[in-house]
Amino acid sequence: MGDPTQPSVPADGAPPQPEDVAFARRIRKDFQRIQMEHEFAVDEVLTKVSILRKEFLHLHRYNPIEHVASRVKSPASILQKAARLEIAPTPKAIRAHIRDIAGVRITCSFIADTYRVLDTLTSQTDVQVLQVKDYITHPKPNGYKSLHALIEIPVFLSTGPVSVTVEIQVRTIAMDFWASLEHKIYYKYDGSVPADLVTSLTEAAHLADELDQRMEELHTEVRGAGWERVEDDAPDMDEQMLMRLWNSARTHR
Repeated sequence: MGDPTQPSVPADGAPPQPEDVAFARRIRKDFQRIQMEHEFAVDEVLTKVSILRKEFLHLHRYNPIEHVASRVKSPASILQKAARLEIAPTPKAIRAHIRDIAGVRITCSFIADTYRVLDTLTSQTDVQVLQVKDYITHPKPNGYKSLHALIEIPVFLSTGPVSVTVEIQVRTIAMDFWASLEHKIYYKYDGSVPADLVTSLTEAAHLADELDQRMEELHTEVRGAGWERVEDDAPDMDEQMLMRLWNSARTHR
């Protein structure tokens, strides 16, 4: 008996059968829904990051987040990866075995910022942390550095909440520049990078790390090690408004 999740294989030149067309439409609809759910999950994470940036600026007069980028795999890309990993093309199997459909990359100014930002994001009550990999403390052999976190976040749809997995990467500007260069080189050589280039990339990773360390030292020297709260003196309030507030406070004492 055949697998009901798989389409029948028509003879060469034979027109597609109705069940084959129905199967293809169902698969397309399922994959579009998976992509939509992950797009909404990315939106949720980006909203959280935006709120953090504004809070940091308001309370600390300092923004540790330089850049934010995101991506969601297309239905075709999801299907290709499922086929490559021999995963059944069903929503349940895709959600269980492909965890990098949605991704958010946060680029920070300094090394300490990467840990603080990731800790602040993952400590929120609606975020479930599935996995954290610290490639900053423990870099990959080629010199790659970054914080990776796999989180699960609820997305509220008309049919009810759905838990969606999002991969978060947090790194410094120097780490991001190096990772971008490495990706371009490996793409150009289709993964078979000459040994001398691999050596040069590893040396560049060490230089990027030295730059990060030096910039961290300068930042600490100028600003200090912590994120001290800066009291807002409400510079946008003129004297008349302050007097009205003062009089109102006295009246209602």
